Amino acid sequence: MEVLTRVAVLCVTGAVLALVLKQGNPVAGLLLTLGVTVTVLLFLLRASGELFDFFRELGAESGLSPAVLTPLYKTVGIAFVVRTGGALCRDAGESALASTVETAGTICALLTALPLLREIMNMLLKLMS
Repeated sequence: MEVLTRVAVLCVTGAVLALVLKQGNPVAGLLLTLGVTVTVLLFLLRASGELFDFFRELGAESGLSPAVLTPLYKTVGIAFVVRTGGALCRDAGESALASTVETAGTICALLTALPLLREIMNMLLKLMS
């Protein structure tokens, strides 16, 4: 809860400051938004160590190979990057670029998930034979 409070305060403060800056200098407002976003993401990355440890433990205890779990983790990371990148592009007034980021993210997520999809296909083929 403490992490969420810090993030919320930082984001609301950044949003208000960016709104004020955008009136006089839109580029400075966007740069402030980008800076706050990067700061929050770095903060969350450090704070999520316990979550990463749990995922490692889950992989070890489940007996699933890393080839199955790694694409899942990467796909979740891609989703976070795409959501943030798309929102920043929209905030800059560039909805076409936001759509391009989302399309690229979809393709990258599917490519990243291919080993998982192949593993599922192999399991199904084994069950059918």
